[in-house]
Amino acid sequence: MFRRKPQPPTSVEWVIAGLGNPGPEYARTRHNVGFDLIDVLADKHRIKIDRAKHKARIGVGTIDGVGVALVKPLTFMNLSGQALAPILREYGVKPDHLVVIADELDFPVGKVRMKPKGGSAGHNGHKSIIHSLGTDEYPRIRIGIHSERRNETIDFVLSKFHPEERVDIDAAIRKAIAGIEMLVESGVERALNIVNEGD
Repeated sequence: MFRRKPQPPTSVEWVIAGLGNPGPEYARTRHNVGFDLIDVLADKHRIKIDRAKHKARIGVGTIDGVGVALVKPLTFMNLSGQALAPILREYGVKPDHLVVIADELDFPVGKVRMKPKGGSAGHNGHKSIIHSLGTDEYPRIRIGIHSERRNETIDFVLSKFHPEERVDIDAAIRKAIAGIEMLVESGVERALNIVNEGD
C-alpha cells in the first residue's frame, strides 16, 4: 500500500497582517477592518488561522502557489509591532514583504489606497510597527472608515458600520484582496495599479 509523502512545510514569502483589537466586543467594528479582511482572505484561500504564537493568531498557506502567513495581532492596535517583529524574524521575511491592512479615519467609508512604504499618518498601529521594525519601508493598505455621522474619535472607531456602509466596506475588502493577490504574484507596482485605480 502506497503512502503519500509528507508535504514539506510551506516556505513563507509574505506576511499579511490585518490590524485590529482582540475580543468579541470589537468584532466587525471600524477599527477592526484589517481583521475582517484577513478572515475573508483566509476563507477564500482555505487557510486556517489556527496557530497562536508571538501574541498573534497565524495561518500559513498559499496564495497562487506563494507561501504566506496571515496574521491577526492580539496585542491591541497600539502594540501591533510587538507581534509582527518576531513573526518576521521567525519566517525570515524582510519588512518589504510584510503587508499591513488597517483602517483609515481620514478616508470616506470604502475608499482603498495602497502605498509601498511611508510614515504612520498618525495611525497608532503603524507607529508601533515602524518602531518595532526600525523602518517604515513595508507595503500597507488603508481602508476608509470615515462617516458623516462621526462623533468623538475613540468611540467612533470602536463603533460598528451601518448596514449601507457595510456594503461599501465589503466591496473595499474585495478590492484590497485583489491587490494583495497581485502583490504576492507579480509585485508591488502591479498591485498599486489595481488598488489605486481610479484615484
